[in-house]
Amino acid sequence: MNGTPRTVEKERTDTNMSTRESATTLPGDRRLWILLGATLLVAFIILGFFGREVYRQAPPIPSRVVSTDGTVVMTKDDIETGQLVWQSTGGQQLGSIWGHGAYQAPDWSADWLHREAVALLDVWAEAEGAKDFAALSADRKAVLKAALVREMRRNTFDAATGVVTITKERAEAARRVAAHMSGLYGGDPSLTPLRKAYAMSEVTVPDAARRGALTSFFFWTSWAATTERPGLSITYTNNWPHEPLVANHPSGANVLWSFVSVALLLAAIGAVVWWTAFRGGEEKDPVPPTTDPFRGLSLTPSMRAMGKYVGTVIGLLVVQVGLGALTAHYTVEGQALFGFPIGKWLPYSLTRTWHVQTGVFWIATAFLAAGLFLAPVIGGHEPKHQRLGVNVLFGALLLVVVGSLAGEYAAIHQALPLDLSFWFGHQGYEYVDLGRAWQIALFGGLVLWLVLMLRAILPVARVRDDGRSLVLMFTGSTVAIGLLYGAGFFFSAKTHLSVMEYWRWWVVHLWVEGFFEVFATAAIALLFARLGLVNKKHAGAAVIASSALFLFAGIPGTFHHLYFSGTPTSILAIGASFSALEVVPLTLIGIEAFRTSRLQAAAPWMATYRWPIRFFVGVAFWNLVGAGVFGFLINPPIALYYMQGLNTTPVHAHTALFGVYGLLSLGLMVLVARVLTGARVWREAALRNAFWGMNVGLALMVVLSLLPIGLAQTWASVEHGLWYARSADFLQLPALQSLRWMRIVGDTVFLGGVASLLWFFVGLLTGWSYQDSGSREVEPALAVPTAG
Repeated sequence: MNGTPRTVEKERTDTNMSTRESATTLPGDRRLWILLGATLLVAFIILGFFGREVYRQAPPIPSRVVSTDGTVVMTKDDIETGQLVWQSTGGQQLGSIWGHGAYQAPDWSADWLHREAVALLDVWAEAEGAKDFAALSADRKAVLKAALVREMRRNTFDAATGVVTITKERAEAARRVAAHMSGLYGGDPSLTPLRKAYAMSEVTVPDAARRGALTSFFFWTSWAATTERPGLSITYTNNWPHEPLVANHPSGANVLWSFVSVALLLAAIGAVVWWTAFRGGEEKDPVPPTTDPFRGLSLTPSMRAMGKYVGTVIGLLVVQVGLGALTAHYTVEGQALFGFPIGKWLPYSLTRTWHVQTGVFWIATAFLAAGLFLAPVIGGHEPKHQRLGVNVLFGALLLVVVGSLAGEYAAIHQALPLDLSFWFGHQGYEYVDLGRAWQIALFGGLVLWLVLMLRAILPVARVRDDGRSLVLMFTGSTVAIGLLYGAGFFFSAKTHLSVMEYWRWWVVHLWVEGFFEVFATAAIALLFARLGLVNKKHAGAAVIASSALFLFAGIPGTFHHLYFSGTPTSILAIGASFSALEVVPLTLIGIEAFRTSRLQAAAPWMATYRWPIRFFVGVAFWNLVGAGVFGFLINPPIALYYMQGLNTTPVHAHTALFGVYGLLSLGLMVLVARVLTGARVWREAALRNAFWGMNVGLALMVVLSLLPIGLAQTWASVEHGLWYARSADFLQLPALQSLRWMRIVGDTVFLGGVASLLWFFVGLLTGWSYQDSGSREVEPALAVPTAG
């Protein structure tokens, strides 16, 4: 057979014989393809056109900041060097800037803004002979507060010279805040309690010159957040963060487009429900075969090589959740683990970096493995040297994982020169943390994966039959996954922060949340079609239609991440309107979950695949709850105005990233393992415990800890400002500390589920995960480490 699946080869022969009868796709299919093509064209035009506005209207970086007495406070080089220093410390993994990043340390832009405003009031009070602002009378306080708003919001940027001019009093206030920040990052003993509350290393930046540049960067991000755009009454960040001292309140556009987004959501949901109710009957699903179609499958060499990919996915998952537990514990004990000072070697910024990075790695590896495993099945043949390519790709992935994690360790410990940190250490941006050299290597691996995939599936993609739409959608999403990661190369170490955020969300939102979802939808539909459980033609039409609906909303909806990232009001309007529509497909998720679960009883042999299907049902549940409910909770501009950078964001991130993409990845790996282990009967108790442990643990983590903390922070943000919601004073309150400790309940249950999953997969290698049935029709590939 030369490594070709027997049943697929026969099906391919039968298909070729009937090509004349199916020489063209149905007219309905052509209409759907036109719809999908028009959707992608319009969506990317919107994303590109308004992306140009991000470039054009980004907050200016001044050539110099000077005081009215002629003193140069900082230069553009200071600000840009400070950005490099910030990146080297972990960037968005240690506190946040403009609301993007970690949730333990402050949002540095909001924190600087509040501290500078308070310091300026004190400077003015001292000039009047008072000890500080608090010592003044109520009348003088009111006068100075009004002056503060005028001073902080006034735009003195000279476009001709690039100079920003500030008063000497404000320069003194900035100097005081810079001294605080330098001491915080440099190990000032008096700030040790604050560093513990922030989960910072005792000395985060040893070099004084680097600390000075870092404070310049923090000043600029705060300046953009409180300085009004020329001719407008809103700041460069659309009045974010909420800060009553400087009159940062929600803008009229913020409120208006929030109402519009809710109205659009309700209208779209009504339209979808109406269409679903009145569209007429559907053709019944085909009668499934009497025997498992995979039972007669001859595993090709490249398919057998997937065993090590499965093991790597599980191994990285174990590492990731361990790092997550340690990172969560730092929020209650600073830099120690039950008294042991592990933070000296593995500080919070590093463990969080690794936690996020290994999560991306194992989920991406699972998708790549699933694609490579399915490619010979879909294509009906094993391309020459496919196994070699699969093994080379595996080695490349390991190199990227190990090299990037080591580079991030060196960068955060300040062991790399500043100009090399971005390239080999830490880029500083959440989800694309790995150094640029490792990013390039990963992109090379994705291109190799794309080549391996296309070699296998392109021949069958040319065959015009009922399954062609599914194959083409699978192929197209494969190309998108292989190439869209390259959007991360459009920013560099010193790229403007607003522009960098635009391209970063191309990777996070489009690559991961967009085309990975299309790939997964097509892959699962192909699997069920291959098993004879769904009609190929109707499944293909459904995948095209659902992808068009999702991508039309999701591509321009990328802008909902950029409301307050130094972007104009148009970004807020587009992001609010389109991202609200992303929730619409999730209104039918119950039907999807029901239909998926019903497949377990479609035929007696389907009991073999009940656990992959249950993982897919879990994906449907968390798609509704995590992506839908918790996603829309923070989606309208008025909600995100008060919630950005609070623990409401990790509620959405955990339930959507693990609940949807994590469970989907694990379901695919369980399916691959099921096929690789052949006819051997599994002991499924450990798998059952893993499934329920992870799902229940995730729910407890959210309900007992993350969500209550996020809602409490929202109240604090509304009442006092974002700076207070993220401050040590608020987060160290006994009630908040108790809620943080409560997370250990959900984490323990979740870790138990992961441990059970590890036990099960190790058992596939050792034999304890099999029943003693004596059935060995197909040699278990997972038990043969040398089989590829």
